[in-house]
Amino acid sequence: MIEFKAVSASYDDEMPVLKDVSFTIDDGDFVAFVGTNGAGKSTTMRLMNGLLKPTAGEVLIDGVPTTQLKTSQLAAQVGFLFQNPDRQICCNTVRDELLFGFRAQGRADAHAEARVDAIIEQFGFDADAEPFLLNRGTRQLLALASIIVMETPYVVLDEPTTGLDFRECAKVMDIIAQLHAHGTTVIMVCHDMEVVGDYAQRVIAMTAGRVVADGPTFQVLCDRSALDATHLLAPQIPQISMALVENDPARADTALARANTVDEMLDALQAQEGAMSCGEVS
Repeated sequence: MIEFKAVSASYDDEMPVLKDVSFTIDDGDFVAFVGTNGAGKSTTMRLMNGLLKPTAGEVLIDGVPTTQLKTSQLAAQVGFLFQNPDRQICCNTVRDELLFGFRAQGRADAHAEARVDAIIEQFGFDADAEPFLLNRGTRQLLALASIIVMETPYVVLDEPTTGLDFRECAKVMDIIAQLHAHGTTVIMVCHDMEVVGDYAQRVIAMTAGRVVADGPTFQVLCDRSALDATHLLAPQIPQISMALVENDPARADTALARANTVDEMLDALQAQEGAMSCGEVS
């Protein structure tokens, strides 16, 4: 469990970037943080893995404040993917990159070698390739793989799809979804609302260093006040749902308004169309 208790944070004792932020992320969650640039999302991510310490309040990992944990202890618990893979990659070969975390923790043993071999096969990497000569999408995959190989219970992703084309984005997000399906807690910052709608189970919306909405994905993405506060546009299907409810308030207490996934929303629309074709009142 990751807990933020009345957390404020700033850089170099300047004006706070986060202001009295509180939330809890349970084990097994898939949470997306959304908001415009400067909302405090990346700062929140850095507080989770100890790159930044709170100026007020507490950040706790499994009940222990991050201020009481060593960097190595946090690294074993929280894997962190930077927005730009070139800020993360530092070795001369793909294999060395995947072994780097194990070596840093003094765990470069036979198990580590086996884990690296399995990840190389899973991702289809050339073990001897030079990372910085790979294309942008493959470097992003390598940075992600270097986190996955460590098998941390929490994975924090700062804009994992930035700079990727559609195919690369889908591949990265499918790998992240598989990681979550196997029990890893996933926390990601994402500007792409379609990606958020397709993958996240819960959304925390931020603006000006504060949380303005926190709930099931489509509950937040269909909250007009939250969208206005964060200056975001909902994905296409929630926009359709909101428009239908706003044009017909009688739909406000139906499955359409309560839908929390794309499938639920489509099922609700189809059910209402079926009821109307049979002459039933929705």
